[in-house]
Parts: sequence; structure tokens; C-alpha cells
Amino acid sequence: MERERAAAYWEANAETWTQLARAGYDVYRDNVNTPGFLEMLPAVEGLRGLDIGCGEGSNTRALARLGAHMTAIDVAPTFVMHARETERTEQSGIVYDVADAQALPFPNDSFDFATAFMSLMDVPDYRTALAEAHRIVRPGGFFQFSIMHPCFVSPHRRVLRDDAGTAYAIEIARYFDNIDGEVEYWKFTAAPEAVRAAVEPFGTPLFHYTISDWLNAVVAAGFTIERIGEPSVDEATARRVPIVADSRIAPLFLHIRGRV
Repeated sequence: MERERAAAYWEANAETWTQLARAGYDVYRDNVNTPGFLEMLPAVEGLRGLDIGCGEGSNTRALARLGAHMTAIDVAPTFVMHARETERTEQSGIVYDVADAQALPFPNDSFDFATAFMSLMDVPDYRTALAEAHRIVRPGGFFQFSIMHPCFVSPHRRVLRDDAGTAYAIEIARYFDNIDGEVEYWKFTAAPEAVRAAVEPFGTPLFHYTISDWLNAVVAAGFTIERIGEPSVDEATARRVPIVADSRIAPLFLHIRGRV
């Protein structure tokens, strides 16, 4: 899929996505991915960082609260608009701009670190995006990113549940199918039915590659892989937010940190 077409899907999603995520319905982000990502993150206080694919800025603001001096980019202007509006009221010192992960508008070695929360798997050319992240991070810096776990979120994935509705297994198929822009339509399952009925589904282009594809691409871009994470939730969180309990069976997310 061409990058312009992929970007158009995310621009179409951005308004509703911002509203629903800020209403608390992106429960996998809030309870699984972001907490695990920040727990794995090295100290960033006083460092200059770039957040690639920032969306409406929630995770960028979390990095700023850790003391990082943040710049953030996203391909969807509406996401950047909402992020800038929040910056005007909260003033975290974050600079937001519209830009493409495959052509970052920054000189070489511009940042001490870079992050990408759940954005690289939505980029048509992930190898170029990895190379761009390596280019803009100074020697000795790091790039940490999260994606859907290639092994456990394949083109076919189904959660198997018992009669009580408790998840007990994950059904996986088509793992070796490389998917280039197959569009999936879906809604946040945590949103109440009335909210779900009132909004159009998100259309998200899928780009699926194997875990060996990803790890080899990270190394080919020039990074030394430093740490890998597969976040889950504890029993208390699974009871409090039952929808994310399937992350205790198999990970939905893969976190990778590479050092330049």
C-alpha cells in the first residue's frame, strides 16, 4: 500500500479515535501496552526525545512527565491538531508536527532517543522507518518501540472462551502470510454499545511480518538489540478490566529497544 493511502486512513480515524481514547476506551493501551513500555524504558530525564507516530499525544505527554524534552510527529494532521490543543492548556514543552516516519524531517543525530508506541506496524515500509529512526538518534542513544506481537496477533486471531466467558486459549493462523495493507474495520470493544453504535468503525491497514522479519530489520537498520518485552497484566488488573485478561494467555504486544 502506498504511504499516502495509508496516511489517509489514519487521518479518517483520528477524530473519533481521539475522542474515544480520551474517554478511556483504549483499555489495552492504558492497562497493558503503555505501562509495560514505560517500565522497560531507560531513564530519560533531561534527554531530547522524538516520539514517532504520536497520535493525540497521550504517550508523548507521559514521556514529558518523566522529564524528557519531547518532539513528536504523526502522519495525521487531526491527531497533531488535538495534541497541540492539549499542549496549549497543559504546556509540557512538547513540539508537535505532521511528518512521515519513513522520511523524518530532522538532521542526523538530532535526538538522544526515539520512541514509537504502536505505530511502526502501521507504516507501509517498516524497514525505512527503522533506518530513519537510527539516522536521527545520536551514537549511544536508543530507540524503543512497541508493535502488535507478530506471533500472537497474526492475520487470523481468535480468543477462545469457556461457557463462563473466560478466555482460555488463543487461536492463531496465517502467521507466515505477509500482509501489505489489507484493511480491517473494527471498534473499541470497551466502549458501551450506545457509543459504539454512534460511530463509524476504524479502518486500519494491516502490515503483517514475522518476528524474524522484525528482529532482522532492527539489526539491519544498525541497532544493537538491548532488550525485548512482552507485557501482560497481573491478576488484579485482569479482574478490574476483564477485557484485557487475554494478555495473560499470550502477549498482544512486543516491545523492542535498540541501541545505536
